Amino acid sequence: MAKRHFFTPLSVVVIVMAVFVGYLFFFQGEEDEPSQRDMTAPVVVHEVGMVEFRDIIEGLGTAQAKESVDIMARVSQNVREIHFNDGDDVAEGDLLVVLNDREERARVQELEFRLAENTRQLNRLRELAQENAASRSMIDEQEVRVEQTSAELEVARTRLEEMTIHAPFEGRLGIRQVSRGSLVRPGDVITTLDNISPIYVDFSVPEVYLPSLAQGQRIAGLSTAYPDREFNGQIVSLASRVDPITRSIQVRAEIPNEGRELRPGMLMRVKLERQVDTTLMVPEASVIPIRNEFHVFRLNEESRVDRIEVEIGRRQPGWVEILSGLSEGDIIVREGVVRLRDGLPVSPREQ
Repeated sequence: MAKRHFFTPLSVVVIVMAVFVGYLFFFQGEEDEPSQRDMTAPVVVHEVGMVEFRDIIEGLGTAQAKESVDIMARVSQNVREIHFNDGDDVAEGDLLVVLNDREERARVQELEFRLAENTRQLNRLRELAQENAASRSMIDEQEVRVEQTSAELEVARTRLEEMTIHAPFEGRLGIRQVSRGSLVRPGDVITTLDNISPIYVDFSVPEVYLPSLAQGQRIAGLSTAYPDREFNGQIVSLASRVDPITRSIQVRAEIPNEGRELRPGMLMRVKLERQVDTTLMVPEASVIPIRNEFHVFRLNEESRVDRIEVEIGRRQPGWVEILSGLSEGDIIVREGVVRLRDGLPVSPREQ
């Protein structure tokens, strides 16, 4: 019977590989363990400092023309002349439209002749009265005729003036709604007229901010039509009452509009500075809310973090005011707070 060999070349190779793997697993693992224990959490830190805090009140408002009117006729008549084009700038008193006024002109001319004749007869009677050839009653009757004719003439002239339409104030006209020969009636809009330089913006502010509002206070208006531009103005008036439903007060601001970019009816976002002061601020991401408390991780001299309870105050986008718990110059964790715990060593870096 042949003799068995327990150590074949294949078995020797397997044993050598097993010893090598074991060496890597046990000895190398023991060398890596201390390095793993020495690893620290990488975080982004921030130095606490005083920051200018602008307490801004924001609201939505609507642009309004300083003066605005619909140009309409006061009588029913056909349009004879049109003296404007769409979008014209006009001055106060400029002639816009002339209606058919032939009948009114004839009536005025007739009454002017009658008044002149009655006045001549009155003067003749007064001359005769000096020679005792005319009675006082005849003079009184003629004076009544003169006054009556004069009153009728005034009515006719007023009627004639209604046949011409003038601009009541300076501004810019809108789109013409009539043509020559059109029949217009009272209430029919011929065109519009707006004075938009300056322009008003009406917006509402909660009543809690009422003590912070005053005439002359500066505001900034923003419009989606001009996303990269602020229109600066000032408050010109406050409503005398607070709306009992919304508990807000109506505010009117005036914005210079020399270029006439703003138009009546535009939606405006209004920013109003309530107050500006300097206070202790930290990034909002560094504050951890826990139930009714707020905490931050502060870096100590040993490059470890201490969880500190703080009292917060006002907020603005991305920042929180700190009322107590921190001092100017403290280093706190800005990013990476989720994986931290009290006393953990960290590897800080500034962003």
